[in-house]
Parts: sequence; structure tokens; C-alpha cells
Amino acid sequence: MKTGCYTALATPFTATGELDTEGLDSLIRFQIENNITGILAAGTTGESPTLQWEEHNRLVAAVANRAKGKCLCIAGAGSNNTKEAFEASKHAVDEGVDAILMVDPYYNGPSSIEIRREYYEPIAKEFSGTEIIPYIIPGRTGTQLLPEDLAILSREYKNISSVKEATGNIENMRRTRVCCGDDFNIFCGDDAILLQIMADPSIKACGGISVISNIAPKALTDMVMLQAKGDTIGAKALNKALSPLLGLVTVITEEQTPYGVVKCRARNPLALKTLMQLLGMPSGPCRPPMGKMTQKGLDIVIETTKKVQKENPEILAPIARFFGVDIDERLNNPEFRKDLYYHN
Repeated sequence: MKTGCYTALATPFTATGELDTEGLDSLIRFQIENNITGILAAGTTGESPTLQWEEHNRLVAAVANRAKGKCLCIAGAGSNNTKEAFEASKHAVDEGVDAILMVDPYYNGPSSIEIRREYYEPIAKEFSGTEIIPYIIPGRTGTQLLPEDLAILSREYKNISSVKEATGNIENMRRTRVCCGDDFNIFCGDDAILLQIMADPSIKACGGISVISNIAPKALTDMVMLQAKGDTIGAKALNKALSPLLGLVTVITEEQTPYGVVKCRARNPLALKTLMQLLGMPSGPCRPPMGKMTQKGLDIVIETTKKVQKENPEILAPIARFFGVDIDERLNNPEFRKDLYYHN
């Protein structure tokens, strides 16, 4: 995989919850026209846990076909079942993807050595001609491939030369660099710290697999490439302009119930897809059990986006041009938000 920004593509659904194939085609074209390095199909931002395998395969095939020759294609193929991950990987390879992203096997809770030996190794060995990217996100999976076992994999399998790092643990990232060496690719899986870990000489991330690039592919790609070329001033300026949006991957509010105040955590991709709907992009709702934002959560999304639009309108201008929408009207007209939150 090469230095750059890769969009973990949101999966658009119709109002009735079916895969929106026309909307998907539009989102892919939007990414390509805004110079994205690559697109991840059927990742967790794409709501892979709620996709039927037939839908998953259609999604991967669509992105692989449309991206060919224009940007790179990564297929999500992780599972908590090695056999399923194997079958998903085979389909992705047959479709001609450039790489496969495999999230650590969630819920079962295998140890790091088991993850290495019983999950990554069989697939890396079978599909030796395709890049396999481990995706480390213990906050979602409840388990973790450790840097030491990742280093063993990278030493024994030439097609494991990258990782998507979403631990949120800077020391873990530094340990990965020490164990895996200078030639190993560390991709950031957390938009809020993307520039930080690219600039950190003890991590030297080479880019990111991003959520917010769904709505700002050009700005995020430009930021990554400026930093990679050593233009730290330009990269910092773009990061500052993007910063409010980067904080929307997860939105936390306090909500009143009859039994007291509770903390509500709207996790990815709920805020993203809410914003995409608000801005007039193909998205549709999240699939249950994810639902809608609270009014407080939606207010945060709207006010944050208004701030970016006011101070740096160039960030969202590609959406206006490509989808033919008026960003200011979409953000200020209450008609566009009335179905996007839970009404008490």
C-alpha cells in the first residue's frame, strides 16, 4: 500500500433499508474525482456487521470495478470466524482488489498468538499475492494482535507490510514501529490524531484510513500528501481547518431520563451518515440496532459543520459542486433535519 488517504466508505441504504446501488456509484465517483488514494469497501464505517454476505460481496465488487485504474481498492474481510474471513478474502481476491483489511476477530477474545496463528496466518499464506492489512481496534473487538505478533507476521509473510492502527494508544504505535521496522506501513485509523502520528518521528504513519474523508476527501488527501512531502505548515493549516469535523467520528452527549442523566455515545458511522443525509449526499439511515442521533447530538453535528463552512468553505465545496446542493441552505433549513433525530 502507498502513502495517502483511504476512505472507509459509508454504505448508502434506501429509505427501506436496501443497498442503494445508484447512491453507491455516486459516492465512489465523488471520491475518485477528489483524488482519494483508495477506497475501503465493507469496513465497519460501511456497517459491515449488518450486511448480508451477498450484499457485502456486491459492495466489494462494485468498488473494485469502479476503482480499477483510478484509485486503490481495499476490501473489508474480517470476521470472528476464520472460515468466513477466508471466504470473504477469496471473493475479494477474485474481484481483483488491491488489498484486504482484516479486523481482529471480535467477541471470541482469542489471545494475540491465537489471532496470529489461527486467523491471519492461514489467510496470508493462501492469498500470498494480495496485501493483507491487520486492523487493530481493541475498543471494538475486545481483543488485540500485539506489535510483537504483528512483527512476526510481517517477517514471515511479505504480503503483511501494513497495519491500520486504531488503538488510540501512542505507545502501542511506537512499539509497532520498533518491532516492525522502518519499512512497515502504519496507517492511522483515528482521524483526530492522523497528522499527529504522521509527524511523530517515533511512529511515522504514512497516511490514514479515514471516516471524515467521506465528506472531505480532497482536503484530507491534500493534508496527508503535504505532510508526506515535508510541508508541515501546509499540513497543519489544513488540519486546523478540518479539526472540528474530525471530532465528529463519535459524538457524546448527556441525556435526561426519568431515572437520571445518562451518557449517550453516538458511535461511527451514526454522526457521519447523519451529516451526509443533512448535506444531501447518498447515505440513508444506519441499519438497526444503530438508529438516530438525539437532538443534542444532532445540534453538535450541525453547529460544528456550520463553523467549518463559515471559516473554511472550501472544505465542503466539492460536495456542493458534485451533488448540486447549497451547503448553507442544507445546514440552516430545519426541513432537512426533522427526520434525523429522535423526537421525545
